[in-house]
Amino acid sequence: MTDALFAWRPALLALLLAAAIPAATAQTRAAPARTGDYILAVVNQELVTAAELQGRLERVRADAARQRATLPPEDQLKRELLDALIDERVQLTHARESGMRIDDAELDRAVNNVAVQNQITMAQLRERLRKEGIDYARFRNNVRDQLLTERVREREVQARIRVTDADIDALLAERRAAAGASAEYNIAQILVTVPEGASVEETARRRERAEAAKKRVAAGEAFEAVARELSEDANRAAGGAIGLRAADRLPDVFVEAVKNLKVGEVASELLRTGAGFHLLKLVDKREGDAFRITQTRARHILLRVSPQLSVEAAQRRLAGFKQQIESGKASFESLARDNSEDGSAPQGGDLGWTSPGTFVPEFEEAMNKLPLGGLSEPVVSRFGVHLIQVAERRQVTLDVKQQREQARNVLRERKFDEAYEEWLRELRARAYVEMREAPQ
Repeated sequence: MTDALFAWRPALLALLLAAAIPAATAQTRAAPARTGDYILAVVNQELVTAAELQGRLERVRADAARQRATLPPEDQLKRELLDALIDERVQLTHARESGMRIDDAELDRAVNNVAVQNQITMAQLRERLRKEGIDYARFRNNVRDQLLTERVREREVQARIRVTDADIDALLAERRAAAGASAEYNIAQILVTVPEGASVEETARRRERAEAAKKRVAAGEAFEAVARELSEDANRAAGGAIGLRAADRLPDVFVEAVKNLKVGEVASELLRTGAGFHLLKLVDKREGDAFRITQTRARHILLRVSPQLSVEAAQRRLAGFKQQIESGKASFESLARDNSEDGSAPQGGDLGWTSPGTFVPEFEEAMNKLPLGGLSEPVVSRFGVHLIQVAERRQVTLDVKQQREQARNVLRERKFDEAYEEWLRELRARAYVEMREAPQ
């Protein structure tokens, strides 16, 4: 399986889309503000200007109008947006000082993705930037900064997150409890009834009869045969089996008595209820879906975008491959072996069996919509353009190791926001932030 498709946090795509037509990129202290503009804050070596705040404010208003959302009062909104801009500058300056770099090939793919996701060509993107008065080189630097900031943030925040074995145990117990109600049990019983108001002596005689049945089963007699002979319930003819039922349709005491038994085992103790004495056997059990997932086996052809191959050209080429496959002129596997720019090419593009969350969102979303054997339209991801086919799907129950790994990933995701806020507070506490008054 190729590493290139493994998922990373989806926040980056949103950042790139927001960056498509930015109001302004970060300015250094040495860069003069535009005419009529003024400085609101100095953050380390970066400036936050009134024009930038106004641009952000206008975009927020436009988004709110489209979504019919209610915004806070004007003064509060400006304070929140200014604070967000300062936080962005703090993260950006830290990322630049981290030593991490974004190479030109990765930057080219990111910029191409901005155009594709906005459904415009690169030429149209350049023209739109020109009309907005934004230099293309400056725009590329802005995208590079956002990639770099996201990469550093991901690395440093993830390093802060700690998930203990106790955390994992608690989450798994929570999931098992939630799935318990959806589990199904087939329980067989030998019931010796106790009449209402029975004397102590009569109750003792009834218990002895139930204990005798228990001893016969323990000695090797078939549970079903003993049930047909001795049981006093309506299912005795069926060997005492009540049939497969959901846990929430069974008495809680029955579920509690058999939940830890293996299929075919008989409870070690009699169960006493208002009806009498029960000897229970677990005939069958179907687990709830807490640890059951759908795995997919897919294959793909990946064409990487480069100065020599634009996104549009890659899409056209893959559309041609799709026509060849659908017409029977070529097989998916042969086209993948000959053309895919990916480690799966020698295997005909086969990515193997994968679980949900394995691939980047844009790839996985397209894959999940496909029927078995179906071919996607060309799919653009941050790694290039893909043609995808789903070969097989299956339902699997995760083993213990897989359950714990999945739980660990869930907990890390839950803890990300808290760790991020802590990281940002520390960065801001170390940063130089100088607020400026608006000129009179």
